[in-house]
Amino acid sequence: MPLLEPNPDALRPRLDRGEPSPDRVQDGQATGTPEPLRGELIDLLGSEKVLWNISDLVRYASDASPYRFVPQVVVVAEDIDDVSAVLSYAHGKGRQVVFRAAGTSLNGQAQGEDILVDVRKHWAGIEVLGDGERARIQPGTTVLRANATLARHGRVLGPDPASAIACTLGGVVANNASGMTAGTTRNSYRTLASLTFVLPSGTVVDTAEPDADEQLAHAEPALCEGLLAIKREIEADPGLVRRIRAKYEIKNTNGYRLDAFLDGATPVEIMRGLMVGSEGTFGFISEVVFDTLPLDRRVSSALLFFPTLRDAAAAVERFNQAGALAVELMDGNTLRASVSVQGVPQDWARLPKETTALLVEFRAPDEERQAAYEKAAAQVMTELELVAPVASVTNEFTRDAGTIAGYWKARKAFVTAVGGSRPSGTTLITEDFAVPPGQLADACTALLELQTRHGFDAAVAGHAAHGNLHFLLAFDAAKPSDVERYAAFMDEFCKLTVERFDGSLKAEHATGRNIAPFLELEWGEKATELMWRIKQVIDPDGVLAPRIVLDRDPKAHLRGLKTIPKVELIADPCIECGFCEPTCPSHDLTTTPRQRIVLRREMMRQPPGSPVEDGLVEAYGYDAVDTCAGDSTCKLACPVGIDTGMMMKSFRHARHSPREERIAALAAKNFKAVEISARLAVGAADKISDKLLTAVTRVARKAVRPDLVPEWLPEVPGAAARKLPRTSRTGASAVYYPACVNRIFGGPEDRKGPSLAQSVVAVSARAGKPVWIPSDVAGTCCATIWHSKGYDDGNAVMANRIVEAAWGWTAGGRLPLVVDASSCTLGIAHEVVPYLSDANRQLHAELTIVDSLVWAADELLPHLTVHRKVDSAVVHPTCSMRHLGDDAQLKTVAEACAHEVAVPDDAGCCAFAGDRGMLHKELTESATAREAAMVTSRHFDAHLSANRMCEVGMDHATGRSYYSVLMELERATRPTA
Repeated sequence: MPLLEPNPDALRPRLDRGEPSPDRVQDGQATGTPEPLRGELIDLLGSEKVLWNISDLVRYASDASPYRFVPQVVVVAEDIDDVSAVLSYAHGKGRQVVFRAAGTSLNGQAQGEDILVDVRKHWAGIEVLGDGERARIQPGTTVLRANATLARHGRVLGPDPASAIACTLGGVVANNASGMTAGTTRNSYRTLASLTFVLPSGTVVDTAEPDADEQLAHAEPALCEGLLAIKREIEADPGLVRRIRAKYEIKNTNGYRLDAFLDGATPVEIMRGLMVGSEGTFGFISEVVFDTLPLDRRVSSALLFFPTLRDAAAAVERFNQAGALAVELMDGNTLRASVSVQGVPQDWARLPKETTALLVEFRAPDEERQAAYEKAAAQVMTELELVAPVASVTNEFTRDAGTIAGYWKARKAFVTAVGGSRPSGTTLITEDFAVPPGQLADACTALLELQTRHGFDAAVAGHAAHGNLHFLLAFDAAKPSDVERYAAFMDEFCKLTVERFDGSLKAEHATGRNIAPFLELEWGEKATELMWRIKQVIDPDGVLAPRIVLDRDPKAHLRGLKTIPKVELIADPCIECGFCEPTCPSHDLTTTPRQRIVLRREMMRQPPGSPVEDGLVEAYGYDAVDTCAGDSTCKLACPVGIDTGMMMKSFRHARHSPREERIAALAAKNFKAVEISARLAVGAADKISDKLLTAVTRVARKAVRPDLVPEWLPEVPGAAARKLPRTSRTGASAVYYPACVNRIFGGPEDRKGPSLAQSVVAVSARAGKPVWIPSDVAGTCCATIWHSKGYDDGNAVMANRIVEAAWGWTAGGRLPLVVDASSCTLGIAHEVVPYLSDANRQLHAELTIVDSLVWAADELLPHLTVHRKVDSAVVHPTCSMRHLGDDAQLKTVAEACAHEVAVPDDAGCCAFAGDRGMLHKELTESATAREAAMVTSRHFDAHLSANRMCEVGMDHATGRSYYSVLMELERATRPTA
């Protein structure tokens, strides 16, 4: 055991737990996957593909739904062979299988009680076909990622769910998720050209193959005959045919797509339709080919406020007729709750209760069409009664992209904003249903009355253009009385929707576990029994996803409801939506932000010292705390801004001994000596072989502690020059603060020319904006070193020191402070604030902190002449740039230096995080794998960023030499070569 191994007990919850939760994982499961299941799957697939310990099982047990089922084992499938092997094993052993990708489904579709198969990690990728009219996409690819690639071709996918940042195309097709604009014409059912899927038997079907029906008939004759028999039976019943057609005139994802039997002539064509919305119960979708749609880039949007919900609903059809692509409704409670989302006007909190808003959007391919849409919209508005109850309301159409993005941010945050403000400890259920658009107002009114009568907070939002409404229910699943209240509400709601409005109980979220008991209520006995027959024909042994679409238990929707015990305040609002997961650097290595919170909640469900808690705590140190990059991009992705990275830093602090804290504070107090020593050490190391340094540091890591001693990497640069460039305070336009990392480490060894500091000084002077470097910068730091590791005392020492120094350097804030590393800019501008004294917080408020990218793009470029450019450059936007909002400036400066600038679609946090990539190099290697694949797929003349340690991380990931874009700007604008 290492000498300074932290005490894992420091990670045990310290909050008051109360009584153990009724849905806690039982002690008998503490050892994880039982034998022989564990051993047999490991023998079949290999140990790296089988997750069996209790921590893995618990983190996969939750998704975005109100349900929680702990799997027996998790398999991380790499290819179709793995999927087929698991299905064959399940058939032979009488076991059941559920597929899970993003886990953003809202009705428990991504949960299983036996074998759960992760089909996200190894299943991402997109191939654009032709000029973009079609796209072949892997099922683990997010909608956002696919559309990023398609946008370069002027195309977009039809489905556009609000969870596009996280949901994957396999799940979108399996649930027929649609979204804001898809309606009934742009959804997966209508825009899917073909798909490849694996049947429960292991048979692989590619519906695009010319002889697909012949192959299927040979492999699955009983299945083909069964499908054709059902088709004949449906077509022989004119009343049933009319009913099926009528059900899909509005949005409907409840049950199986019976219209597939009317739209498809052959078994393969029928299966192509049935797989859409089948929720993993018919097979695994391994690839999809979409017919894409034109990306109309000219957008006009308005957020219009009405005095009542009925007034808003009455306006919907008018905007539909005017050509609006989207008409979204938000009632007063939704609008007021949205103020928790950054960027939403705070005065919405004062909106009257009855106020309702419509977000109306038109999209056009050209100016002429856009102007015509705006003229039509203006005519509609003359006929409306609009209100402006608070100052931020304009009731005007705009083309401003920033304003429009703010509207959509508020709308898309409905679930997490409203859900995030629910009472602590309550479970959240997200329902969606559809009614004929002409009955929208009556449906809203009836729903709100029903919510109020059953004691739920009344709120509604939705895709008003399509009669599709969403609402939330929050209750305590640990209280039988609350569960009974939910059950009573659901009984009445389902009867209301079906019997009064002839609506769809699920419009776009798919049946799932909470509507399965009500399937027959909506479809009737005959159609429902046909669905049971379809399941029997395709999956006669019941291997796939039991109880997710079909369930004869009238109380199935009450089974498996998850409790939400209180956890640390910073994470307590989490509703486990999963929006944070794709952006997390460790999501393919250990855990995600959602999973870190899920694991804390299970600890809180347990009695103190239980075997399950022991197992979770033991794994949490590495899986959650050590491999968190601390980049906090999860906060940016989370609609209510939960910063799981900050929580992990607090856990690092909790694990520190008093002695470690004292040493860290002493290092901060004596940082000038530390800085000099570090530069000398780096210089000395440069003269020793990388192989020897790596070996020595590996031994030290084993002896001391892997999270304290970095491993030497060959990419670590040599020492920076001991002296900084000479500058003058007289006439300076800004104070230039070279970050300590750039005072310690030099630039790439293979790049000759000025250092970063010399480049910033030279290019600023060249633009007529000279900068001054104070003579006493040595010994100061942005405090990120201490902040990222959870050393609070050292953090406070350095945070106050840098602010006091910056105040003096900038003459009390008269000059801007330009910082040449984006993470250091973020540290000084924002992260130091909580650690400042009251007096220094006032000084900080007077400072203007400017990232070097912003300085270059906004202040220097307009005054510079570019003399030479490289042909191509690839840039790495850092996570700090995303927090600062200056990643666009990185591209702007790069475009001044290169004829072609590429931003990888998979660019994300490199997870090097100062030295974390040296403490856990596997974290950086995992985080950068997809970005590195793009970077190394072709030649680039320059590899640019603006943060030295991130550049080192990318060097390690790609084998290429990254350096600051400011250095390339200096070269590009130098009068002589």
